[in-house]
Amino acid sequence: MKIAVTGSGGTIGSALVPYLKGQGHQVVPWDRSKVPITEYWAMEEFLRSEKVGALFHLAVPSKPTGTPNESWIVNYQWTSELAWICRELGIVFVYVSTVMVFSSQKQGPFTVDTTPDAGDGYGMEKRLAEERVFHQNPASRVLRLGWQIGGSSGSNNMVDFLDDQFTADGLVACSTQWLPACSFLEDSVPILGSMIDRDPGLYQFDTNQKWNFYQIAFALNKVLGKKWKITATDSFVFDQRMVDPRLPAVSLKTRLPSLK
Repeated sequence: MKIAVTGSGGTIGSALVPYLKGQGHQVVPWDRSKVPITEYWAMEEFLRSEKVGALFHLAVPSKPTGTPNESWIVNYQWTSELAWICRELGIVFVYVSTVMVFSSQKQGPFTVDTTPDAGDGYGMEKRLAEERVFHQNPASRVLRLGWQIGGSSGSNNMVDFLDDQFTADGLVACSTQWLPACSFLEDSVPILGSMIDRDPGLYQFDTNQKWNFYQIAFALNKVLGKKWKITATDSFVFDQRMVDPRLPAVSLKTRLPSLK
């Protein structure tokens, strides 16, 4: 299949593209400098002329360009237009969302039936985008992911965060009261890739069964041979875990054997 991918150079996209190619697919990265995301007809013509069978929409405004309301345009408006275009052209639309559609005012584990409640910022934009996607294109597949572990440096993955915190402060403060939704990229990408063959609907993938952020950081420190100085706090209280029995059960412990 020929597949278009937005955000192909990001944390998830840079891992998804080689995976899709390894599965025998032809991948067409979306170049925003050539296909403006605010020009509907340019977007439709791109997807029509490329004759793609599926579109994975991963892009977020991770590198701001100074465009007014850029976050809203990228996270909501562009997503809405892509969902509609894919409906019109008969293209499978796969949208990557986030656990951040839930605020810390709610406590997990969250199911697909739990009502998202994020009221501002990135989480709210993604929450509204999810709703809009299904309004525009009921045949869409939406996959919520948690914090990704692994990948190239300079991204927003968990290892980079811990590296940056240790470099800046000489220690890493990790809450024992936060159970983050998270998964290794190596586990997330095959699940994401499988979305083109799954029924339309909302899905969630999270490999954290029961561990808090302090435990996860400590286990990462050991398996990666890092020298982070980790300190436990209780300053952030949030059970952020997601569950979805329709997806393969994968545990963080398979990647981090020292977890108890």
